[in-house]
Amino acid sequence: QVQLVESGGGLVQPGGSLRLSCAASGFTFSVYVMSWYRQAPGKERELVARITTAGVGTNYADSVKGRFTISRDNAKKTVYLQMARLKEDDTAVYYCNARRVGNDYWGQGTQVSVSS
Repeated sequence: QVQLVESGGGLVQPGGSLRLSCAASGFTFSVYVMSWYRQAPGKERELVARITTAGVGTNYADSVKGRFTISRDNAKKTVYLQMARLKEDDTAVYYCNARRVGNDYWGQGTQVSVSS
């Protein structure tokens, strides 16, 4: 059974930091490209960050470059999103995604709220 379980969301003040985790099971984690997406109320889901299978290549949405860092631990089957200097515009539900040809898996999401 495929599972992606996100954790680490919560309420944080502007300028603060959070670290999201996504624990995977039920598939061969190391051969999947892993991504974080987010969806704010009334907006479409958007790609935040992506990391290649070996963790060598990453890419980020322009809005988070220099503030967010995606990483993965293939031994632990976990992908992370370190978020720093958070802004109110970062408020959204954050989703973990695993993708390879023919397969596309999603987690249930974790809420991140940035507010003073």
